[in-house]
Amino acid sequence: MADIDSTQRRIAAQVNAFKVAAVQMASGPNVTGNLNEARRLIEKAVADGARLVVLPEFFTIMGVSDAERVAVREQPGKGVMQEFLAEMARKHKIWVVGGSIPMVADAPDKVRNTCLVFDEHGAQVARYDKIHLFNLDLGNEHYHEASSIEAGNQVVVVDSPFGRIGLAICYDLRFPELFRAMKDVDIIVLPSAFTATTGKMHWEVLVRARAIENLAYVIAPAQGGYHVNGKETHGHSMVVDPWGRVLDELPRGSGVVIAELNPSYQRSLRASLPALEHRTLRQCKLGSE
Repeated sequence: MADIDSTQRRIAAQVNAFKVAAVQMASGPNVTGNLNEARRLIEKAVADGARLVVLPEFFTIMGVSDAERVAVREQPGKGVMQEFLAEMARKHKIWVVGGSIPMVADAPDKVRNTCLVFDEHGAQVARYDKIHLFNLDLGNEHYHEASSIEAGNQVVVVDSPFGRIGLAICYDLRFPELFRAMKDVDIIVLPSAFTATTGKMHWEVLVRARAIENLAYVIAPAQGGYHVNGKETHGHSMVVDPWGRVLDELPRGSGVVIAELNPSYQRSLRASLPALEHRTLRQCKLGSE
C-alpha cells in the first residue's frame, strides 16, 4: 500500500498551488547595502515565480553593537526600511513579509523587533512584534536580547489570498503554545537569525515540528553566514510542508529558497489526519495526587 504522503499528493489537485520564497542573507551594519542585497534577492524570487516573499530577521541591519539598531529604528509608517518593503510589494505585485526591522519602543534605548506584512498594492496589512526574547550564556557565546529589545505581547495572524498566515520571529520557534494560539493557520512565517551553535542542533527539528503539529506550511528564512560583529548565523533557510517534508533549503550564504505550496494537498492531509480537531487538553483539568 502506498504511504499517505504519495497517495495524498496524487489525489491533490494543483490548480490552487502557488510559489513562495524564503530569502537568506548575511546582513551587515550598512542599511543601504543590505536593502540593495534584499532588492536583488527579491527580484530573483519574483523571476522564479514567487508570489509571497519572506525576508530574514533584522535583514536591514546586523551591526557590531545593539546601539546601531537603536540609531536607525523607525517610527510606524515612515522610514527607508518601510518604504522599501512597500515599494517591493507594489512594484512586483507580490506579498512581502519584511522579516524584521528595528522600530521605536517605549524605552528610548531599545527597539521593537518588528515583522511587517505588505500586500500586492504596497499597503501594510499586519505588524508583529517579537514576543520571546533570546537569552543564551553558553561557552563564549552571550546573547541578552532583553537588554536592547522591548518584547511584544500580541499574537498576530493575517488573512491573505494564500490562506491564514501566522507571524513569528526566530526564538518564538521554541514556544509551541504561541502557534496553538494562532488558531489553525495555513502558513507560518518565521524570519530568523539562529546562532550557528543552537541552529546546528535544533533549527531543522523545531521548524519541522511546528509544521507537523499544526499541519501547516512553514516558511523559514534565516541569516546565514559570518557577520562583522564576529557572530555566525546558522542559515539553512527552508520551506517545510504540513507533513514535515523539507521542500527546499539553502545551507549558507545569500540566496533564495523557492517552493510550491498546495492548499489542496494541505486540505487532504487535514481531512486524512484531523489532529487539529482532536485537541482536548484545553478541556481537561490538571490532576493531583
